[in-house]
Amino acid sequence: MNKRIAWLRSIVVTMVLGMAFAACAFIQNRDAADTEQMLAAAGFKMKLADTPAKAAHLQTLTQRKLVSHERDGKPYFVYADADHCKCLYVGNQASYQLYNNMFK
Repeated sequence: MNKRIAWLRSIVVTMVLGMAFAACAFIQNRDAADTEQMLAAAGFKMKLADTPAKAAHLQTLTQRKLVSHERDGKPYFVYADADHCKCLYVGNQASYQLYNNMFK
């Protein structure tokens, strides 16, 4: 009897943990989709990682965070998502300002 209760208890714990992990992944994907919609609305351009080389490079970037870079003395901003959309969003200073203003 004690073995059966222990077995049932372990199954229940495993199921609860599985549901918690699934819920967490769902929330993260929904948050990523919301962020990506806001970036697009602010003027960021989506670039798909549609080749193996692009996909490999995408994996090396900071994931799901807006990161600033500079090219030819001008700032630009990159948001990489190798898991959800397998893409990156690139925007300039104006699109970054518009994106920031969405939170005010």
